[in-house]
Amino acid sequence: MTSPTFDLGPQALIVARLAHGVTEEQLDGVTPCPEYAVRNMLGHLAGLAVAFRDAGHKDLGPTTATSPGAVVPDIEPGWRVALPKALDELAEAWRDPAAWTGVTRAGGVDLPGAVAAAVAADELVMHGWDLARATGQEYEPDPAALQVSYEFLAAAAADPSRGGGIFGPVVPVPDDAPLLDRAIGLSGRDPGWKP
Repeated sequence: MTSPTFDLGPQALIVARLAHGVTEEQLDGVTPCPEYAVRNMLGHLAGLAVAFRDAGHKDLGPTTATSPGAVVPDIEPGWRVALPKALDELAEAWRDPAAWTGVTRAGGVDLPGAVAAAVAADELVMHGWDLARATGQEYEPDPAALQVSYEFLAAAAADPSRGGGIFGPVVPVPDDAPLLDRAIGLSGRDPGWKP
């Protein structure tokens, strides 16, 4: 692969808009990820934006070597400015065709560049949904990122070595459900989840 096949920018912008819509009162609210409050989800998004930005640049180090489950993340002072900036930088890093070639690292795992891009898309789509659901915001993911996320999750769910879903047991969803609901189910989340 010598050139990007999708742009992470539209989905990164959607996530930035959702983050902007979070009120101070919602920061301690629950999310579809039981171990994360809204503030932790925002902290996770900030961390993954930096990690996948650096993975795109192949600037491997502490940001790309740390497992996402190592600690429960939290927001930092100035997150309302830092998070959109990091999301924008993430998208820009993956607009470089070199990001898609060779091997990079994210979450302490070495991955082909194109696979890392798919993981980044999936993270942005799934956690965008998490954030929207937790804070009562409307959510319509970028269609290209959603398709990449769905294909990534479907491949993982079909891999017998993974024992089902990549993030937890697959939640059954009707075959004729909207693509977002089917992707959410493949991620181990209940599409009907509400706080």
